[in-house]
Amino acid sequence: MGRPYDPAGEAGIGSAGAGEGAVARRADLLAACRGSLIVVPRREPRSAPKTGRVAGPVRPSLPRVDTGVAEARRSRLPRAVRPLRHPAYRRLVGTVVGSELAEGLWVVAVVWQVIALGGGASTFSAVSGALAGGLVGTALLGGVLADRLSQRRILQVVAAVQLTGAGLVAALSLGGALRPAALVVVAAVIGMAGGLAFPAYAALLPRLVPAGELQAVNGLEGVLRPLLLYAGGPAVAGVLVAAAGPGVALLAVAAASGVSLACACALPADASGAATAADDAEPRGMLADLREGVRYVTRTRWLLVTIVFACFMVLVVLGPLEVLVPFAVKDRAGGGPGEHALVLAVYGLGGAAGSFAAGSLPTPRRYLTTMIVMWSLAALPLAVFGLATALWPMVLAAFVVGAVFSAPQVIWETLLQRRVPPRLLGRVSSLDFFVSLGLMPVSMALAGPASALVGLTPVFVVAAVVPVVIGAVALAAGRLGPDELAHPLHEEDPGGVPPGSNPDQLVGCVRS
Repeated sequence: MGRPYDPAGEAGIGSAGAGEGAVARRADLLAACRGSLIVVPRREPRSAPKTGRVAGPVRPSLPRVDTGVAEARRSRLPRAVRPLRHPAYRRLVGTVVGSELAEGLWVVAVVWQVIALGGGASTFSAVSGALAGGLVGTALLGGVLADRLSQRRILQVVAAVQLTGAGLVAALSLGGALRPAALVVVAAVIGMAGGLAFPAYAALLPRLVPAGELQAVNGLEGVLRPLLLYAGGPAVAGVLVAAAGPGVALLAVAAASGVSLACACALPADASGAATAADDAEPRGMLADLREGVRYVTRTRWLLVTIVFACFMVLVVLGPLEVLVPFAVKDRAGGGPGEHALVLAVYGLGGAAGSFAAGSLPTPRRYLTTMIVMWSLAALPLAVFGLATALWPMVLAAFVVGAVFSAPQVIWETLLQRRVPPRLLGRVSSLDFFVSLGLMPVSMALAGPASALVGLTPVFVVAAVVPVVIGAVALAAGRLGPDELAHPLHEEDPGGVPPGSNPDQLVGCVRS
C-alpha cells in the first residue's frame, strides 16, 4: 500500500516524524495546566544523619497530569456512558439529541404530508433528493470551514436555519398554503445547513473527550442516533400525524431544532478552535485547504478504498431504504403511518443494539475487513421488503439491517478520529461525507421511478444482493490486511487529552 500523505512534514498518528508536534502539544498541555495546579509546600533539605553519611540530593517534585484515562479506569460507569462525565460533551450530545429527533420527526411527517398533498413515491423522491442534494452540495465547504472557523458557531447557525425552515413549512401546512414545490425548496435549505454541521461536529468532538474514550463516544451516539432517528422521532410523528395531521408533526420538527440550538449556544466558547488557522504559518485560500484534504485521502489507501466502497453501497441501497420502505409497508403489507413508524422504530432499536455492542467491545484486530464484510451483509435482509406480504417479516428485517449497518459505523468513526491528523479531521470527514453520499441524491431520485417501472420486488432484491459483490471486490482489490495489522486500534490509548483541547476546562489537571 502507498504511504499516507504527510503534509508539510507533519506526520499522522502512528507514523514516524511526529516528535516535534508531540513536543509542542505537551508544552501546550503543561502551559494550560499551570494555572490550575495545586501548589505543594516546598520541603526543606533534610539534615545529615548522625551516622556521618551525607544525605543525597532531594529530587524536585514533578507535577503529574491526569489525562482522564486513570479516571476512566476508576469509574464504575459502564464504558459506553463514561464520556458523559465531561460537561462540554454533555452539551454537545444535546445538539445530537435535538437534531436527530428533528430528523426522525421529519422522515414520517414529510412522507404523509406528501400523501396529504396528493403526491406519491415520485414526489417524495423529489423532496428526499432535494434534502440529500443540499447535504452533499455543502459538505466540502463545511469541511474547510470546520478547520478554519469556530465549530461551535457553525453548529449554532445550522440549528437556527433548520429551526426557521421547519417552522415555515409547519406554518404553511397548518394554514393550508403548503405546496410540493415549497416543500422541495425548504428540504434543500435544511439539507444545505446539515452539510455544514457534520464536519464541524466531527472536528469538535475529539477536542471534548479523551482519545481513549472515542470508541465509547461513537458507541453511545450510535445508540442515540438510531433511537431518535428511527424510533423516538418516527413514533412521535406517527402519533401526531394520526391525531392532528402532518402540520403538527412538522411543528414538532421545529421544536426539536430549537433544542439543538439551545444546546449549541451552551457549548463553552473556548472549546472549539480553527486548527488550520492556528497551525499554518501563513493564511491560505480555501481551495488550497481543500486540495490538501483531497491529497491526504487519495494517498491513504484505507481511506480511499473504504470511501469508494461506501459510494457504491449508497447508490444501490440508500434509495430503496429511505424512499421505498414506506410504500412497501403501505402497498404490500397494507400498513399506514403507525406501521411505518413501527418499522422505523425497530430499525432504530437494531441500530442502537449494534452500536452499543460495538462501543462496549474492543476494536477488532481486523477492523477494516470487519467493517466491509458487515456492511456488505447488512443489505441482504432488504429483500424481505420486496418479497413479504405481511408486516412482521419487515419488522424483523428492519432490526437486522439496523444492527448490522450501525455496528461497523462505530468502528469507522473511531478509526477516523484516531488515525487522521486533528488539523485535517474536518476536511477528511467532509470528503468522506461528500464522496460516500455523493450518489445519495441520485439513489433517492431513481428509487421512485425505478419502482414504478419494474415494481418494488426487483428493486429491493437488487439492493440486497449487489452489496455483497461490491464488498468482495473491495476486499480483493484493496489489500487492506497489512495496513490494519500494522496500525492496531484495540490497544487503549495511553494519552487522554485530545490535541487542541483545553485540559483545564474539559478534562482537568491536578498535581499531587
